[in-house]
Order: sequence, then structure tokens, then C-alpha cells
Amino acid sequence: VQLQASGGGLVQAGGSLRLSCAASGRSFSGYHMAWFRQAPGKEREFVASINYSGVRKYYLDSVKGRFTISRNNAKNTVYLQMNSLRSEDTATYYCATDPRAVLITTTPDRYIYWGQGTQVTVSS
Repeated sequence: VQLQASGGGLVQAGGSLRLSCAASGRSFSGYHMAWFRQAPGKEREFVASINYSGVRKYYLDSVKGRFTISRNNAKNTVYLQMNSLRSEDTATYYCATDPRAVLITTTPDRYIYWGQGTQVTVSS
């Protein structure tokens, strides 16, 4: 599985960005997917996840109501719509998956495939 993340950039506080993660492989519709982020000097943290069908979604408390995760299985792509961005959202954002997973987890170590990361910088 190869993951390609894109859509990051520089935005002012209060602005919006939409991240995309394109996946290779014909079994994408069977994978749970997740977004993580890592700021300089900090550990990688869970941001959002979505189950294989798109019905179940989970979010970091601090992004609830501002971020929305979605997926298009026909396009092998997962998205992260980020609204009302804050300076503390500044980080490199990564998409990830583990095709073996039955349950969704928020622990980075449980994911085995990662995108290359896309930088999001929010200026205050």
C-alpha cells in the first residue's frame, strides 16, 4: 500500500484547508484510515479516523466541530477538511492505515503504512 498526502499549505488563523490522501491498491474500500499530525518537538498524535465504509468517524477532542474526515472509495482517497484553523494546528499531517486492522485505533504504532506528510502552517 502506498499513500500520498497533499493539500497542506500556509493559511491564516480562522482559515480552511482540505488535505487529501490517495492510496494505491484495489482493497482500499476495506481499510480503516486515519490522520495523524506531528508538531516540532512533539509526539505524533491522532487527529481523526474513519472506518472502511465511512460510517464511523472519530476525532481528537480539540478538532471536533472544526475538522471533518471523509472518504471516496471509488477514488481511493481519504480527506480531511479543516476549518477554523488555529495556530496550534500547525504540524506535519500524515495519513496512515493498517490493512490488517479489524478495529480502529488511535495509537500510531499500530499503523504500518504512512504517507509522506504534508505541512500545515497556521499564522496568527
